Formats: sequence, structure tokens, C-alpha cells
Amino acid sequence: MTIATPKFGVGASALRKEDPRLIRGEGAFTDDIRLEGELRAYVLRSPYAAARFTITDLEAARAADGVHLVMAAADVTHLGPVVCQVTLTQPDGSQHALKHTPLLCDGEVRHVGDAVAFIVADTLAQAQEAAELIEIDWQTNDTQADLATALEPDSPLVWPDLESNQAFLYRMGNREETDKAFAAADHVTTINFVNNRLVCNYMEPRACLAEWDAEVEKFTLTLGSQGVHGIRKTLARDVFGMNIDAFRVVTRDVGGGFGTKAFNYREYPLALEAARRLVRPVKWVSDRTEHFLADAHGRDNLVTASLAMDKDRRILGLKIDLRANMGGYLSQFGPFIPALGATMSTGVYDIQNLDFELRGVYTHTTPVDAYRGAGRPEAAFLIERLIDAAARDIGLPVAEFRRRNFIRPEQMPYKTPGGRLYDVGEFDGHMSRALEKADAAGFEARAQQAKAGGKLRGFGSAVYIEACAFAGSEPAKVTLDADGGVTLYIGTQSNGQGHETAYSQFVADQIGIDFQNITVRQGDTDELAKGGGTGGSRSIPLGGVSVGRASEVLAEKMKKLAADELEAAPADIELVDGAARIVGTDRVMSYADIARAAPDEEDRTGLADVVQDEATYPNGTHICEVEIDCDTGSVAIARYTIVDDFGVTVNPVLLVGQVHGGVMQGIGQCLSEGAVYSEDGQLLTASFMDYAMPRADNAPFFDFETRNVPSTTNALGIKGAGEAGTIGACPAVVNAVIDALHRARGIDHIDMPVTPQRVWEALQD
Repeated sequence: MTIATPKFGVGASALRKEDPRLIRGEGAFTDDIRLEGELRAYVLRSPYAAARFTITDLEAARAADGVHLVMAAADVTHLGPVVCQVTLTQPDGSQHALKHTPLLCDGEVRHVGDAVAFIVADTLAQAQEAAELIEIDWQTNDTQADLATALEPDSPLVWPDLESNQAFLYRMGNREETDKAFAAADHVTTINFVNNRLVCNYMEPRACLAEWDAEVEKFTLTLGSQGVHGIRKTLARDVFGMNIDAFRVVTRDVGGGFGTKAFNYREYPLALEAARRLVRPVKWVSDRTEHFLADAHGRDNLVTASLAMDKDRRILGLKIDLRANMGGYLSQFGPFIPALGATMSTGVYDIQNLDFELRGVYTHTTPVDAYRGAGRPEAAFLIERLIDAAARDIGLPVAEFRRRNFIRPEQMPYKTPGGRLYDVGEFDGHMSRALEKADAAGFEARAQQAKAGGKLRGFGSAVYIEACAFAGSEPAKVTLDADGGVTLYIGTQSNGQGHETAYSQFVADQIGIDFQNITVRQGDTDELAKGGGTGGSRSIPLGGVSVGRASEVLAEKMKKLAADELEAAPADIELVDGAARIVGTDRVMSYADIARAAPDEEDRTGLADVVQDEATYPNGTHICEVEIDCDTGSVAIARYTIVDDFGVTVNPVLLVGQVHGGVMQGIGQCLSEGAVYSEDGQLLTASFMDYAMPRADNAPFFDFETRNVPSTTNALGIKGAGEAGTIGACPAVVNAVIDALHRARGIDHIDMPVTPQRVWEALQD
């Protein structure tokens, strides 16, 4: 098929077509939508982390001005809970118990912010005032908010019907063979560290708008999400027990997701139930404090990891003991996140023997679930911190230690002890290039110059790999519209990544049409029956492939229609600039005329659902240089170098944005972010006054390039890039900080976040 190369096809740095609308304030975020008769909802939340309670009076609240509905647990017994979707198989073959999240707590709460009542009124202020009239008799229980002590025999139990706070036990690898490897080792390095708890803090807090059409008995839920089809499924199946066709879920613009907006939260079914009872639209909008208390948190692991090496400093085995905080309930994918990380625990290294023991732990804290990278950042931090520590122990330059133990290209495809199948990878290639770009050879001179100025300089690196775009597909539908434009329907959901632009590049590649004449439709279950949503860097590797194929199918149909009208062979037709043309002539047919020539909609529709059988494996090297002020403990990132392998680049400028944003999230975790609970389970970091987000002065200028090796598991060679920046950043930054501290004072450990106070105290000790 002959197609003219479009100006902004795949590989071009097309600027985001969605930006002008958003910059002008013309976005359609959930709280922008106003419906006639709309009511406002408020959730009354627990001020205690562990307590039993009795509601002694609801009538005063129900009689308050403007109040239409007050619901407590007894009012929603006909509805199911928010269900954890993942069960792990334990070593004895059993499935662990599942402790789901109730819509409203029935006599007992398990974290600050747990939902107790749902109030609907004419205004939010009236709903809040009514909530203050609800009389509750609280009896506080002993609280366990500390992951480090939660499994001790005398620990207060989050779930008294369980024998302990252990939510599940999961093992991976071969313990017997790994024990043998350690017994034969010449040297063993062990580290202990905390992977700190994070609060997502997307720009747009969660919100939903619920409607009930009594005539057709159908719900409509509008919300900011990462995919409407999954939320519709869990609402219908798990909460309401209704046919899925009774639900329409709609997502328009979304101000950030990062994994945390992928889930079904209790406020969504509560708002739907209220709308059904009142036959009025009901809107709930979270404030920032509610986000801190009620939206799933990320990370929060305690880790002990050991690496065994022979006399040639080749790795013999890896042992890991990891405790993962699950919070008070098992969130939607909660157990899956650390288990997924376990599959990536050997990283880019040829490690044959793995013993990974994972314990999920209940605490009286907000539940923990997927946050950008979802287990893979934790895995990369673990192995890259351990590699760095081992190299220091044995007195070998860390780059040389890595080279001795990298999986080599000729070993591909490579099956890891965690069950992953790496298809391609040239790890030494991008590490060597990154060291060159970072001027590793000149570091000692820079360190001496810093020392002369009273500062400590450190050089840290990390070579990461992640699994993403997991096996599966993302169907796409492309239609030629009556006006000659093209509309794409797809079930992923943009949260700021630039999907409208990237997907349009796949369409333009095949159909030769101006960007502004391509419409991308996401986020409506009535428009597309199936969709996998956005997460795990799947949208472009899976969705983009299907979009390209569906566009190709449509292009073939358009060529045939044009050939029939122009009395030519389809092979002689080219599609360019919104028209079909016989090659080498001035005989053309507009796309609008082609649409009119189509006998029915099928003749102007392209469908594709390209299935991918294995994950893709982006990888790369991050190198960070830091300077530490000894007087204050403050850490400044002086240089930051990245060389990544993303297989194929769809849009270089969008890619840079994704990488920069991801690295900043990693830097935030390293230097400032961290959720802290008191002994009685109060979240001490529940606002931006206490929870320190990264700021502009934490951001260095990034030196970024790609050294791509196309994936063999993806039809277009794409590997995905949405999470990679976050995955590589944490170990690179912390390794740099420890390098500086070790050079100056012999300090070989510090936990994230590496705050000025924590660094200063380490230097004083």
C-alpha cells in the first residue's frame, strides 16, 4: 500500500494537540461538570485509627437544613464492599483471607479517614454541617501503625479474627538451591532498608458525579479515572450485583493518575446509591486532606536483602525478606504489587538462585496499592542498592561489578528466577554510554573542587529494568466521519500523558490526515464495549499497536472505495492530505466524498485488537551527582544523566516529558516525600505543610538520550516509558548520597527520604 509520509507520524516530535484547550481553561474535569438539580455529598470519616463505635443519633442530621439523605452502614447492607481483586497462593497451597473495604464501617474503623457516614445536601457546606450533628459513641482500641513491630506476638490486631497481623505469606524462587549457593559463597553482603510510604498527590483530587435514570434503570457515573471499563465491572459485579449494561461510566479530562485513580473507591457506589434513592444527580469531590487520608498510598516496605558472591565476584544467589504494609484493608490490587516486584528482583543480573519471602502486613493505616511503577521501583531500588553496597564491600568499582554480572545479549531470551522472560537487552551498552556522558572520569576532580568549597560530592548510578505492557491487548476502532475527519475509539485513558497526540500519530501514519481532523474518544463505556485502561505503561505499546493496525484496515477500505469511484486499482491509490489520489495524476477524491460513497458504517470502520503474548522490558542507566552541605545536611543534585532503552520512540518530545516527570517523582521520594504516622495511627503528614513535595529547586537539568533496542515481543518494537523515570531515579540518587557520605565519613546507609535533618544527623554521628 502506498501512503505519503505524514508530517507528524510515528517518530515525529509532534506537540501536544490537547494543550491549547487545557491552557485556555477549556478542560472538562469532573468538578467542571454541572447538572440541573445537582446535590453535593460529604463523607464523615473516622478521627481514630482503631476504634469501635455506635451511632446514637442520625435524626438531627437528617432533619438539618438542605439535607436530603444520610446513610450509615445499616443503609447499605444490600451492597457489597470494595473488593480486593487479587489472592496469592501461600507456601502451604492455601489462599489467604481477604479483608475487603466496606462502603461504610459497621461498628469498627481501621484507619484514620475510614468512612462512617455519607451525607447528601443542597450544598457541601450544609452536608458538612449536618455531619457535625451525627452523634457517635467512640471506644478507642489499641493501635498498631508501625510496620516494624506489627508481626510481634503481642501486637494489637487490626483484624482480631486473625491470629496475627500477617495478611499473607508468599515465596518465590528456590530456597534449597539458594542456601547451597550462600554456603559456597566467598563473600556475602547484607543490607536493611525502608522503602518509604508515599501519598500520590495528583494535581486533581478524586471526584465523581452520579446519576440514575429511573425510566431505563441505568446509572451514569462520571469520574476521573484511569479506565472506565474496569470500574464499571467492579461496580456491577462486586458492589451492586447488577448487569453490567445497567452502568455507564464516563471519564473526561483527568489531572493525574499515577496508578491511584485506577481503583474503585467507596465514594463511587455511595454516590450512585444516593442518586438512585433521590433520583437527583449527586456529586462528591475530595479535598486535599481527604486525599491524604482516604486514597490508596504507595510503597511502604521493610527489606533485608543479601547477595552471595564467589571469589571472582560473580553473583551466586540472592536472598530477600520483605514486609509490605497493606494498611487496614486489602486494596483492589494491594497484594499483587509487592508480588509483582518480586518477579523483577534480580534486575539486569545473571542470578540463578533466588529466595524471596514476602509478608503482607495489616496495620491501622490507609491501605496501600499501586503507585507509579507498582512494585518495579521497589525491586529496582532493592537490587541496585544491594549491588552498590556489595561493590563497596569487596573493593570493586561498581561499574566493573555490574559488567561481570550483567545478563549478556547472547543469553537472550533470558528466563529469570522470578519467571520473567527478557527478550532483548544491551545493559553494558547503555551503562557505558551513560558513564561517558556523565564524565565519570572527571568526577574525582569535581569532588575535590567541592571539598575545597566545604561540600561533599557523590556519584551514584543505577541500571534498571522493568516489566510493563503486560500480555494482553487494547482494542481500537477507527471510523471515517461524514465530514472527512477520522475518529478513534479506545479504552485507555489519558491522565496527562498526551494520548490524543500519540494516538493521532499512528492514525496519521496510515491515513495521511491532518492532526486537527483526528478526534480521539476515550472514557465512555457506551461508546466502546471493551477496554483495559491505562496503567503499567500499556497504552502506547498495546493501544498504539491496535490503533495503527485499525488505521491500516480503514486505509485499505478507503483505498478500495476511492478506487471504485476513480476507476483505478486500489494499489494505485495513495492517501495524503485528506484526499485519495491516483499516484502520478491529479485525480483525487476527498475523504468526505469517500465517506459518502460507503454503503454502510462497516465500510468506513477499521477494527483491531492486537494481542501481545509477553511483557516488554524497558531498561536503562541513571547517573546522579549530588553535593551535600555539611552545615545544613541539604542535598543538591548537581548533574543527572539518563540513557534509556525504550525499543522504539513514538514521539521524542512526549517521551522527554514522561521521563522528566517520572524522575522528579523518584527524586521526590528520595529527598523529601514520606508519609509518617504517630503511634496512635494519626497521619502526621496530612497536608502540604508537612508532606514535602519536590519543588523546582530540587530539579536538575537532565541530560537524556535513548539507546534503543527494539522489543521482539511487541509488534512495533515499542517497550513503554511511562514509569521508567521513577524506577531508575531512586537508587541512582540514594547511591550518590551514600557515596558522598561514605567518602567523607564512612557512612554506608541512609534511608529515604534523605532530608537535610537526616543527613545532618548522620554526619554528626
